[in-house]
Amino acid sequence: MPNRKSSKLVQVLKETWRRADLLQIIPTLVLLCIGLLFIYSTGQQVGGNTPTAFFKKQLLFAGIGLCAWLFIALSDYRYLKHLSWLLYPFTLVLLVLVFFIGVKVYGARRWLDFGGIRLQPAELAKFAVLFLSATVLTIRGFDINKLSSILLLGLIGGVPFLLIMRQPDLGSSLVLLPLMASLILTARLRYKYIIIGLLFVMIAVPSAYPFLKDYQKERIMAFLDPDHDPKGSGWNQLQAELAVGSGGLWGKGYMQGTQNTLGFLPQTVSNTDFIFSVIAEETGFAGSLLVVSMYAMLVLSACRTAVFACDSFGRYIAIGIAAIFFTHSIINIGMSVRLMPVTGVPLPLISYGGTFLLSTMVALGILQSVYAHGRAVRASEPSLAPQ
Repeated sequence: MPNRKSSKLVQVLKETWRRADLLQIIPTLVLLCIGLLFIYSTGQQVGGNTPTAFFKKQLLFAGIGLCAWLFIALSDYRYLKHLSWLLYPFTLVLLVLVFFIGVKVYGARRWLDFGGIRLQPAELAKFAVLFLSATVLTIRGFDINKLSSILLLGLIGGVPFLLIMRQPDLGSSLVLLPLMASLILTARLRYKYIIIGLLFVMIAVPSAYPFLKDYQKERIMAFLDPDHDPKGSGWNQLQAELAVGSGGLWGKGYMQGTQNTLGFLPQTVSNTDFIFSVIAEETGFAGSLLVVSMYAMLVLSACRTAVFACDSFGRYIAIGIAAIFFTHSIINIGMSVRLMPVTGVPLPLISYGGTFLLSTMVALGILQSVYAHGRAVRASEPSLAPQ
């Protein structure tokens, strides 16, 4: 009897490995290792009091994240259809609670503290919006080209967007825009509505400037003119750009980057918003190219998963996750080379942050589940086309 059980377990593991998406797993593990290495590196700043504290916390969350990834990858992602109706309102409650009992850090109230464990509801909101939107889009008879349908999806994404903007957290709220756009385009919105939407965005973006917080306006000015306030709002971006440029082809060597180790790039941002600058300084163009290639591979794997998905729900989930990773990586890396204003968007799997790392690993586990189920269906019915 034990032999039969063990042989069945081996068979399940073999089947799981056969359906594993290596195009996702390889860049995930590489980026996770890079993140841990450089979070340790950023902790070695001269005068720093906690050289390994951030590294140990991130290592713990990485371990939990890998376990979560494995558990979810072996589960059926279609249960999210039912879970989304609970997750979305729960996330809205957390976003509202932030204004009353949230922890204020660096002038922004974005976190909830539960017995020493800090949670950032904005990170959860991205996936809550994705899951509910994907569920709604797959309801029988739902037509994306009806005004009521567009308004409903706008409401699903708009409420968390406004709540996150009020924290204020401009970066996390902006990620919701390409996420919703990718889902709507995948649902085959007509061109006339796309053109109307683009015109609306072109009008709305400049009109939103007067409503931004003063520090957000300063960041935009620093982006347009770094010398506007080089010792104030422009300092971090200037130091990040110097770090990237000074790395050369092969970099200065691991933990040898002067902008980081000497504290010109403060530790408050060197292991989060500007960790790519640390990587570029210490590993040069070669290391930067490796990181960019891994993100390209990860986004490509998500898009391929969307093609392999056995149903529309899985396809929307995969496209949405691809949009989130693409937006995060483009904005974060763009901040380091002054192609984007500073908005506080972390780099997936690399930047320090427990909530963000766990939500990223959960998303990747869901992506793996979509891929595995798609492969299984096609193995049993080779002629099956995407629904």
